[in-house]
Amino acid sequence: QVELVESGGGSVQTGDSLSLSCVGSGRLFSTSHVGWVRQAPGKEREWVASINWDGVSTYYADSVKGRFTISRDDAKKTVSLQMNNLKPEDTGVYTCAASRAVLTPRHATEFGSWGQGTQVTVSS
Repeated sequence: QVELVESGGGSVQTGDSLSLSCVGSGRLFSTSHVGWVRQAPGKEREWVASINWDGVSTYYADSVKGRFTISRDDAKKTVSLQMNNLKPEDTGVYTCAASRAVLTPRHATEFGSWGQGTQVTVSS
């Protein structure tokens, strides 16, 4: 079991940057793929980005490619999501999630452990 706690959400303007952090606990964190999923009001959960267990491979949704960067520091048991050039459509609750599957998740349904989420609001 992997426990995850997010931080770093907030309210920003269009074009601003924000960095989210996800701190994991449990001996399985360093061998788990980790990703971020967001959910806007009235919409389904949307996968945003994933990083594989050893940090070698990263994957992004088309909607954030080129603007968001996911990274991990296993010494600190932390996965970060750097979000640049934010847009109003990036607004939502961002949740960190982990997976022990063979393949790195690229869909919201492919994660097995979840954090509580942190709110990101981007105003125009």
